[in-house]
Amino acid sequence: MPLKLDHIVIAVHDLERTIADYGALGFHVLRGGDHPGRATHNALVVFADGSYLELIAWREPSPTERWWQLLQKHGEGIVDFALLPRDTATTVADAKARGLALEGPLDGGRVRPDGERLRWQTARSTSADLPFLCGDLTPRALRVPEGDVRVHANGVLGVASLAVAVRDLDATLARYRALLGSSVSDDADTHIGEPVVLPGSNVRLAVVALGQSVLVLSSPRENGNGRGGASSNEGEGGGSLGQRLAARGEGPYALVLHTDRPQATGTFDLARAHGALIELDLPPLDRHARQGSGSRGYQVNSAVGG
Repeated sequence: MPLKLDHIVIAVHDLERTIADYGALGFHVLRGGDHPGRATHNALVVFADGSYLELIAWREPSPTERWWQLLQKHGEGIVDFALLPRDTATTVADAKARGLALEGPLDGGRVRPDGERLRWQTARSTSADLPFLCGDLTPRALRVPEGDVRVHANGVLGVASLAVAVRDLDATLARYRALLGSSVSDDADTHIGEPVVLPGSNVRLAVVALGQSVLVLSSPRENGNGRGGASSNEGEGGGSLGQRLAARGEGPYALVLHTDRPQATGTFDLARAHGALIELDLPPLDRHARQGSGSRGYQVNSAVGG
């Protein structure tokens, strides 16, 4: 089974307030429960495409946890994302055979408010430009509920694209090829695009297609020579991306969700979305029908901007 987008992690200070705010934004928010052995509790926004947002908060300081460190240093917002493997151990072994070092599998779990205990395994690269893996040991439907909980008042259907800032685009693409392996050639819905320069900017980007969702990997060009890296001469687009990398490092930073309601399109207020840069847009066919063939495809311009 090819790797697909599993979920996107948004770190917040106050889970109850975040649940209320995301509900006001038109999302159906589920209380997820607590993670045994950790100080975290979460809530979920599950989409029809099977992916979800994880809203996570801490009941007490956890200085050894990377997400908590990012929350304390930079404030609320998107801090990570996960892909779904069929079997975590097998995926880790295959990636290692292709030269990609992953830590894991590591056992994890959650206790839902109804007492149901969930179990999964995770694995991750030491490099923040890659996602972590999250594979279920208990049925996935227990972790990612189905049915009416996936219906949202704002009409959101799923994840269109996730923007990821990276320092060296070519090196990152090599790591993605090692992670995805044969899925790139064997699965028509999995694809790694060639790097291109975003028109009118000093930003290089490449698209990684994972089924219905795409990752937009972007890096600043260095002195216009096509290589990634920060530069004092980044120019339009590259400067804000370089500043983001200098301040927060590599990782996901902006999200586009598909909605079936034209009146819901637009970008959420950052404060109400708790630091997560989230835009709602129509699916491509609906957008083309309303706007004509000039509409954008993967939302790269809005996703890369800042």
